[in-house]
Amino acid sequence: MQHQFHREIDALYTNPVLDKLLRDLAGRRRFGLIEQDLADLGVMPPATDASPVFERGKDVDLPTALGWLYVAEGSNLGAAFLLKEAGKLGLSETFGARHLAAASEGRGLHWKTFTAALDGVSLIEVEEKRVIAGAQAAFARVQGLVNGGFARGT
Repeated sequence: MQHQFHREIDALYTNPVLDKLLRDLAGRRRFGLIEQDLADLGVMPPATDASPVFERGKDVDLPTALGWLYVAEGSNLGAAFLLKEAGKLGLSETFGARHLAAASEGRGLHWKTFTAALDGVSLIEVEEKRVIAGAQAAFARVQGLVNGGFARGT
């Protein structure tokens, strides 16, 4: 699920317009860490024919992208609980669960920095609604991936 979701949004972390708005956006990217985690575990990334929701070099609707990033970055807060459980399986910040590791400044400050930058983006009401719609779409995508994984027994 993590691999597929972060594949969907990976291009956002290298988008130059978003990078100007959100401090250290490229440094928040976790897709590469997820790929390393899968390699640690000897698991091949799931095959997919579908294009990611956001593609490198293509224009994005900024408010929609902000909504998706809000969900992705917010998930890092809950990752502390997942990392603790992953430890029971022998996984850690250096093996198999890199993408769950906290930022060097800590999860709280990392989140506050992100939300402060997000709050600093000047949006009109219709754009704010697109941020919310983007976040809802991201949550729905994650839920769909989880449901699909349970249906397949993975």
